[in-house]
Amino acid sequence: MLEFKNVTKYFQDGNQKIEAVKPTTLKFNQNELTAIIGPSGSGKSTCLTMAGALQTPSSGDIIINNREVSQMSQKALARTRMQEIGFILQATNLVPFLTVKQQFILLKKQKKDVLTAEDYNQLISQLNLETLENKLPSEISGGQKQRVAIAKALYTKPSIILADEPTASLDTKNAMEVMKILKEQTKEKHKTCIVVTHDERLTAYCDKVYHMEDGILTLT
Repeated sequence: MLEFKNVTKYFQDGNQKIEAVKPTTLKFNQNELTAIIGPSGSGKSTCLTMAGALQTPSSGDIIINNREVSQMSQKALARTRMQEIGFILQATNLVPFLTVKQQFILLKKQKKDVLTAEDYNQLISQLNLETLENKLPSEISGGQKQRVAIAKALYTKPSIILADEPTASLDTKNAMEVMKILKEQTKEKHKTCIVVTHDERLTAYCDKVYHMEDGILTLT
């Protein structure tokens, strides 16, 4: 589903070349929930944004569902992100003037193939969002916004779910419920899911755990 072939990413800082991701070759498989853990600045989020076609690698190839994306046009990359990838980022990116329910109506206009009404209602119930559907983002808490963002990522039925600290603003009960939902989605809907986290409790839900330090991924 998602493959890195000798992928690197470096940034130029004045005369200094910073290697955020050193040569990396690995596959993230369908039906697998994978965690990437490691200290801040180790390259975890860079790895995730490349996996989601938000950044291009400095070298190497990234393959999403048998398509090499590194050389795609910006338009093709945007289409791939919309069709294939569900992002759960620390910045929830909710539209401030739309209610929770309207956020999903907007998504449905952008992508026709979304969850059925029954599956949508089940997801909203699992995330305890039923009473928030008519509220604006400014009227709900940070943890509630995060749960809405998770629901949005799953609503478009992506084949790949990429989550950057998805439970950072959630209490333990809600954090574990989110991981349970991600695991269910991965297994039952045949998705590929990658979670970047500092919270090692979440790894109990994962099939594989990689540790990242100084731009190097190591299977634990």
